[in-house]
Amino acid sequence: MSSMSAMAVEEGWLIGINAGQSNSKIDDADIRAQLLRSGLSTTSIADRDRKTAFKLFGGYKFNKYFALEGGYYDLGEFGYTATTSPAGTLTGNIKLRGVNLDAVGMYPIADKYSVFARLGLQYAQAKDNFRTTGAVPTPTNPSPSKSAAKYKVGVGLQYDFTPEWAARLEGERYRIDDAVGNMGDINMLSLGLVYQFGKKSPPPERVAEAAPAPVFIIVPVKVKMAEYCSILDLQFEIKQDAIQRDDLEKLAVVGTFMRKYPKTTAVIEGHTDNVGKAEFNQKLSQNRAESVVNYLVNELKIDASRLSAVGYGETLPIADNRTIEGQQANRRIGAVIACVSDVADLKVMPARGTMALELEFDPNKHTVQPKYYDSLREVANFLKANPTVTATVEGHAGKMVGLGRDKSHLTPEQSMVISQARATAVVNYLAEAGGIERSRLSTSAYGQSRRVSYGTSLEGQQENRRVNIVLKYKKQK
Repeated sequence: MSSMSAMAVEEGWLIGINAGQSNSKIDDADIRAQLLRSGLSTTSIADRDRKTAFKLFGGYKFNKYFALEGGYYDLGEFGYTATTSPAGTLTGNIKLRGVNLDAVGMYPIADKYSVFARLGLQYAQAKDNFRTTGAVPTPTNPSPSKSAAKYKVGVGLQYDFTPEWAARLEGERYRIDDAVGNMGDINMLSLGLVYQFGKKSPPPERVAEAAPAPVFIIVPVKVKMAEYCSILDLQFEIKQDAIQRDDLEKLAVVGTFMRKYPKTTAVIEGHTDNVGKAEFNQKLSQNRAESVVNYLVNELKIDASRLSAVGYGETLPIADNRTIEGQQANRRIGAVIACVSDVADLKVMPARGTMALELEFDPNKHTVQPKYYDSLREVANFLKANPTVTATVEGHAGKMVGLGRDKSHLTPEQSMVISQARATAVVNYLAEAGGIERSRLSTSAYGQSRRVSYGTSLEGQQENRRVNIVLKYKKQK
């Protein structure tokens, strides 16, 4: 609120314009009664009770809570046409315009929002016009007019785009004398634009420090963002889980990396093509992942506690299983390895990188919270700097929400829907706020299939509500 961009105008002159719709309730019963006194029965009445209206105004804002505003308004022209028996018509029209002076009370409810109410005096000119045909007699005075002072009231909401410019949404009621002895109300709903001159709100005063008093400094905490790198891509023969000799060098690279950085961990992912039964493929993919883990533990002396094996079977293909080449590409091992900024001693070019953003979501919600915008902008800047890189946003969800009596379980279908919505929300932000082409962005939803916690605590449930961004590099020739 103390920044120059956030200061609202606290006092000074203002001008503005509103436009919208006015409406009036036409008293059809009174019209029928008047015609009946002339010996005519009414067969139908067509009302014209909604019109375009506007007002021009100016005023002075004494402080952020009170202002005086006055101006000119035009509520439009209302009317009706009554058809009678014996045959005839009576058409009546009324034009309403005038000037006003209002006391306006304002109350700020947020950084840029204020609510306000007005009570004022308005001097309206009503010009009537009556036309008749057939059996309907002509009035003694077919064009009466009258000017009278009455009250007006209103409420509204104001949004300050800048300290000078603001938008208003208003609802007002004008009390009107219609020049033929009737009183009624005209309602107006409008949108407006206001320009505010004058003195801006001062920034909060700095409190002088007492000499012996401690000084407390609030340091903003950077949103947590873990980075992961995948530097392993092994392929297998059909229905085999043995590591091929040519791939042992790639595993040696992984071992070198993990020995150099003893705090890193790795998840070894096994995959298959879709040939054969899904149950067999699931077990085969798990065996492939475990064979890599065993090699890293037994031959390269990596602590088993730093490794885990996960088999995905045929569920996550990266190529078309209808071709021999696609099936070969899908019989693979991948590794997601905790990454550091220094990647010395690594000789194998990574096929992809994974940024696991710890974006927290509210239960069953997919809205990206503003505190993560900076981290997402960093991802967008990286993509802009590397135009050949594409990104897939993976959405995840938990199985449980809440604890104790408030605990509820989500079905796999519900988790899949919310995880897709979370991935889509991140893609939309990268495209709309980050300026990344949508052709470079895609989504994958995993629901509760990749939970990282059992969800028996609120913290564990929060960890399961996340998104990953997988950055795919152009294949090296």
